[in-house]
Parts: sequence; structure tokens; C-alpha cells
Amino acid sequence: MTYLIHRYPAELIDIVHSPGGTRILVRPVLPQDAELIQAFFQGLSPQSRRNRFFRAVVELPASLLRSFTSIDYHDHLALLASVLVDGEEVAIAEARYILSREGAEFALAVADHWQGQGIGRLLLERLECRAASEGVNRLHAEVLPANAPMLRLAMKAGFALAQKGGDGVLRVEKALTFERGLIECVPYVPTMAA
Repeated sequence: MTYLIHRYPAELIDIVHSPGGTRILVRPVLPQDAELIQAFFQGLSPQSRRNRFFRAVVELPASLLRSFTSIDYHDHLALLASVLVDGEEVAIAEARYILSREGAEFALAVADHWQGQGIGRLLLERLECRAASEGVNRLHAEVLPANAPMLRLAMKAGFALAQKGGDGVLRVEKALTFERGLIECVPYVPTMAA
């Protein structure tokens, strides 16, 4: 199978280490990652899947899986954090943004076992950095009120909280600034905090 990728952003590939010393690969998603991403979402707890998709999801429908892996790295960027288990790559976190009329909307999920180790913060910082370098001036997300870990992460990362509509879904947003040549992604510092 051949995939047409205009330019894969190899500069976003990084190796970091968890607080326990586990080597974590952070990289942009590729079209051939469909099985890896499907397995990641299937491995999340029902509550983590609900927090990410706002409904009960057991597996991603083929059309959504295709849109999650067929990205252009400009209007839609997706990052994957993975580890090696018995020689096989296993996804432990996924984050993405998609350009919208209001800037870029982001979403992220971290495997239940890996939550609280700073991986969500790392991916969110990488999304912010890339979005700003692409000229995006605002990053936002919709969050369920019961998703306390995501709300804590957003507040620690400097996002403002706003109520959205009558459905009770909250919105977090942050203005991004960028001066060409002056933005640099923050290095990962392992912590036990989300």
C-alpha cells in the first residue's frame, strides 16, 4: 500500500523517558497507524473513552479511523506517544488538533495506566507549539464537566474555562502567540502530575 504524504514533519519525532525510566516515542501519526490507534482506544476504560468521545464507544468506526490517520499535518495534526512491549509498538497516548473557524480544536487521551505521568501535558504543549508555529491564534476544546483530569490539565496549561450552551459541556481555550523563529517546544520533564 502506498500513502501520499506531502511532507511528514519528522522534526516532531522525539524520545522521552517516563518517571520510571520507560522510553517513550512521540511522533506524528502515519496512515499505517490505524490498527495501533484502534487498539489504543479499545484499551481505554469506558470512562476514558466517554471523556474523549462524549459517548460510549467500543471501537472506532472505519470512517473515523480513516480520518484519524489520514492527516495533512497542517490543518490536522495528530501526535502519538508509544512504548515498546515485547518488541511491539503500543500506543499510550494520542493528541490532535484540527483547524476550525475559531483557531484549532484539540483533543487528547492518555491510557489509564499512564495517566498522571505528565504525558498529557507533554502532548498538549507539543500541540500548542506546532499550532502557534502554523499561525493558529487560539486553541480550544470541549470537555465534559466530569472529566476532572482534563480540566486540571487545561487549567495548569493556562487555558481559560467557559460554559458552552445548555448541554453542560465546558469549553477551555487559550490564545497562542508566535514570533517566527522564537518559538521552541518545551522539553519533557517527567513528573507524577497530570
